[in-house]
Amino acid sequence: MQEQRLSLKNILLLHVFLLFNSLLGTSSKFASQETFMSMRFLLFYGFSLFNMGLYAIVWQQLLKKIQLTTAFSNKAICMIWTMLWGWLFFDENISIWKIIGICIIIVGVILVVTTDAKHE
Repeated sequence: MQEQRLSLKNILLLHVFLLFNSLLGTSSKFASQETFMSMRFLLFYGFSLFNMGLYAIVWQQLLKKIQLTTAFSNKAICMIWTMLWGWLFFDENISIWKIIGICIIIVGVILVVTTDAKHE
């Protein structure tokens, strides 16, 4: 089995991938607002399918480089991006409770990543 190393490059690659993956919900919501089978519906729905296919491939490749606990705990960052996309594109509110929740998520991810780094 290939040695898994927690490097800055791998963490940045993971987060760029998660940022892209967080657009899946946004593109799905845009598709749901369009007329079924219209060009815009097909465009947004096609992007969603492309995103899911890319996710399946890239996630498996990332797991070769990053421990499962680290990779999976970082997936919580998608909640932050999704909340941001909701605010930017759909005028959704960001309450103080959501901000507190985001802070808890970030602290949790940092704890898992730093703990994994110490055990390598």
